[in-house]
Amino acid sequence: MNRLVDEIQLRVRYSETDQMGTFYNSRALEWFECGRTEWMRNRLGLSYAALEEKGVFLPLVEAHLEFQGGARYDDLLLVNSAAELHGRARFRFDVAITQAEGGRPVVRGYTVHAFTDSRGKPIRPPAWLLELIEKAASTDTPTPVWRPSHTSDDSP
Repeated sequence: MNRLVDEIQLRVRYSETDQMGTFYNSRALEWFECGRTEWMRNRLGLSYAALEEKGVFLPLVEAHLEFQGGARYDDLLLVNSAAELHGRARFRFDVAITQAEGGRPVVRGYTVHAFTDSRGKPIRPPAWLLELIEKAASTDTPTPVWRPSHTSDDSP
């Protein structure tokens, strides 16, 4: 499967900054979530809510972040998200957040999500979802998004 890419814009809100005037570090995972949610809507035509209504959940099982630069109140950011199936029952989202003006890196990383049912029991991705992913991949032109050279899945 090609890695499907999507980009959204976010503006840093005052409530997301700390005493030093830059974004508070935990906000990055919230921005990753915004990118992931809009990726699903824009690339698959499916909202997170609709996915859950169909009995498929994507709990976070792994996260990695690299803080590269600051973002201050009212800065406009670009959130680039790329996704691909990861193993038999996981989805991986690679994210790179940059300043919209000038492209200066802010934070990059990835999250890995398991496929589960509403009770949290692991499941394989249902056929209808795999079809949506394949359809999106067949009409997509791959765009590079940062991907780390080493992950927890790499062998030493």
